[in-house]
Amino acid sequence: MEQVYAKFGVDFDHLGQTAGPEQQHEDQREMKKDFPLLVQQQKIILGSLGGQKEQIFMTKVKMSWHSTYRSSKFRHVYGKAGSREQCYEGIPITHSVHDNHFCAVNPKFLAVVTESAGGGAFLVIPLHKPGRIDPHYPKVCGHQGSVMDIKWSPFMDNIIASSSEDCTVRIWQIPDSGLRRNMTEALMILIGHSRRAGLIEWHPTCSGILFSAGYDCKILIWNLEEGVAVKMIDSHPDVVLCMSFNTDGSLLATSCKDKKLRIIDPRSGKVLQEADCKSTRVNRVVFLGNLKRVLTTGVSRWNTRQIALWDQEDLSAPITEEEIDGLSGVLFPFYDADTHMLYLAGKGDGNIRYYEVSPEKPFLQFLMEFRSLAPQKGLGVMPKRGMDVSECEIFRFYKLVTLKSLVEPISMIVPRRSETYQEDIFPMTAGTESSLSAAEWLSGIDRGPLLISLKEAYKRPNPAGLKASKRDRRTVKGIDLLENISPNTDKELLKMVYRQQDEIRKLKDELREKDERIRHLELELKNLRNT
Repeated sequence: MEQVYAKFGVDFDHLGQTAGPEQQHEDQREMKKDFPLLVQQQKIILGSLGGQKEQIFMTKVKMSWHSTYRSSKFRHVYGKAGSREQCYEGIPITHSVHDNHFCAVNPKFLAVVTESAGGGAFLVIPLHKPGRIDPHYPKVCGHQGSVMDIKWSPFMDNIIASSSEDCTVRIWQIPDSGLRRNMTEALMILIGHSRRAGLIEWHPTCSGILFSAGYDCKILIWNLEEGVAVKMIDSHPDVVLCMSFNTDGSLLATSCKDKKLRIIDPRSGKVLQEADCKSTRVNRVVFLGNLKRVLTTGVSRWNTRQIALWDQEDLSAPITEEEIDGLSGVLFPFYDADTHMLYLAGKGDGNIRYYEVSPEKPFLQFLMEFRSLAPQKGLGVMPKRGMDVSECEIFRFYKLVTLKSLVEPISMIVPRRSETYQEDIFPMTAGTESSLSAAEWLSGIDRGPLLISLKEAYKRPNPAGLKASKRDRRTVKGIDLLENISPNTDKELLKMVYRQQDEIRKLKDELREKDERIRHLELELKNLRNT
């Protein structure tokens, strides 16, 4: 039977299993169009095989027609790049080759690691002040070595942590109005790593706990209420590449240069699960909210970028694997637990792919891809409480474009026309209040994040649109600038022509009157000179 199928060039086992949904549906339409002729030819050839085989063949064909399309309220999500007025220009973005984002953002500030001489520095810019940044704009420049990672506190918008090649982790407090001069004195200096500190991660529910990973292959847990390291996790034989917490912070997932994925109890440091990824080189890992799943990105044995989905309670084998492309940049995963959407952005790429994650097959449903010509050095992610809810914005990136010294916002938007709050795409989300103190977490207590509603931030759009009040209308010599918009129909175009003709006639009359007035004034001036 397989030889007969191969003769006609039809692979019925893999029909529709193409790279994207659009190509998949196109292939199925083409197959259905040419299918009657193929079936007729197959019946002639298979006639000698008996009616049973022909029936099996027809059953297999009918099964291959089933579409894998699945209904989703996020299938039309699209990416919208910010206009030039919304971008931050003139930023000397760092040239470091370390695989980090070098950018952090919250509803008040944007922080970007910059290129500087004589130590490390990063900029902190008020979010509401986009535009070109002054070359002498004040920086946070207390580190003695290059800054490798920065993270804002999820509970206090003025507190930011930074790690550096000088082996220290520092905590900074930014004034509400932003920086007026260079900041060199940190609120707290944490010394414990013997080699450069490459990663930092805040605990998701406890404001007083911070994790840091260094090139000494150790993870330190810091109690910021006392300013000391309370635990050292020494379970990795090589450099830790990534850290990720589950929702309540009771589990820590790490990826390491030894190609192993680990699930760790962060208090005891005990490795609960371990996966030896021999066929792949794992680079990044992220917990998928409350789904009890872990997603990793890495490189396959064929040097292609791929993603893998794992059960956090059984890392013996991945649930599913999917190859993405053959590019070489690190693939960064971003997960939105509120919408169950996964975003994949590669370092040096210009595109962002996004998927919908489900607890059942097919587990990862490809939705769309945002494309851009400018490659990204790194990406900062705005917390959910900073979204523009009235525009149905569900996710926002801040993209570092090194070639243009630019930071560009990219919004992911659900296209909807309703003028009410969209509760189905904006469920309760994590707020700024901490669930635990450092002492409570260290004693063994786990609590989920305290949730808030985004409904208070919703602003109903103005139905009048561009129509302004009479007080706010700007006119020049009787011409209403707000009414001079492009016409959509022939009738509107004709009205605009008539209105402009009237305005031209009025202007000509005014010009004629002024010419007469000038002539009279010149005559009076001449008479005065003669007398």
